[in-house]
Amino acid sequence: MDKITLVLGASLKPERYSNKAVHALVDKNHSVMAFGLRVGNIRGVEVHNRLPLKIAIDTVTLYLNAGRQKEYYSYLVDLKPRRVIFNPGTENFELISILEKEGIITEIACTLVLLSIGNY
Repeated sequence: MDKITLVLGASLKPERYSNKAVHALVDKNHSVMAFGLRVGNIRGVEVHNRLPLKIAIDTVTLYLNAGRQKEYYSYLVDLKPRRVIFNPGTENFELISILEKEGIITEIACTLVLLSIGNY
């Protein structure tokens, strides 16, 4: 089964880093799901405004600031991804602590940089 990355906070605006991340993930042949406020399409990836339930997600890459993350705490714990990447501006030590207690790997990193250096 493919390892799926969920881009949480995906934007349809091309100048946003979440949008660039979807493009980069697709370019590197990663399976991608995207969740954002607006429904649409980024590089062939449907952006949903309803979170996927009971699907095996390997990595969640966050593009929501710490204040906006609170409503997703229990969702992320229940989702049980292997890891959650906190991109620049999304650092949240409260959520990191919660996730790590659940055995979920957390990284404060930039998805675009990880992909560009082959360390994703």
